[in-house]
Amino acid sequence: MRYILLIMFGAISFSAHAQWYRIDQILKKKPQPFRPAVIEQATDHSVARLPHVEGPDHAKLSAPYFCPSDYSYDAAEDIVMKEAQHNMRFRIYTEASYNFSDLARLYMLQNRFSEAKWYLLQSNNISRRQNDDKHTIENLTDLAMIKTNIGDYSLALEDLTEAYNMACLKGLNEYLSGIENQMLYIKQNKLIPSKLVRRYDETPQNNSKAE
Repeated sequence: MRYILLIMFGAISFSAHAQWYRIDQILKKKPQPFRPAVIEQATDHSVARLPHVEGPDHAKLSAPYFCPSDYSYDAAEDIVMKEAQHNMRFRIYTEASYNFSDLARLYMLQNRFSEAKWYLLQSNNISRRQNDDKHTIENLTDLAMIKTNIGDYSLALEDLTEAYNMACLKGLNEYLSGIENQMLYIKQNKLIPSKLVRRYDETPQNNSKAE
């Protein structure tokens, strides 16, 4: 009787093992659901990451957002503003700092210098706290550009001097030539009175009207 029971239990266990084996084979052959690869969130949120196209005047606009139309400006502002609000809400300060810089450059293209200056100052405060020296230097040069446009040449030179000293101290030599050129431009142009520049700009128009 004992041998009969052993034979029966052995047959049952072999049958169960065979069933699990067949189930494993079926599962292996069954098509698995598609799982897309993990999409990593971009860490660089600056305008520089986007491809460049030539824009109006000397400014270079960045595709796809920065296009020379009021609708495109409004759409770009809305996109960057929402991203900045999200990053500030969740305390992602480094990326929010770049969002503020993007907004500032967008306003600079529209000659909205007061708004651009405010956002650059916010970005600069964050970049200093985060020890992001490159971003701080870029913010200072942009601030100098705004102050140059509104005629605050001495304050613009102060920002550029600070940016230059920081670049030297941190070994960021790639910024030095650009800052030097910007300083030279300010020193040359601040010697020309703005009224004289406007007078020369209006002279051809007056002559054409007289003709």
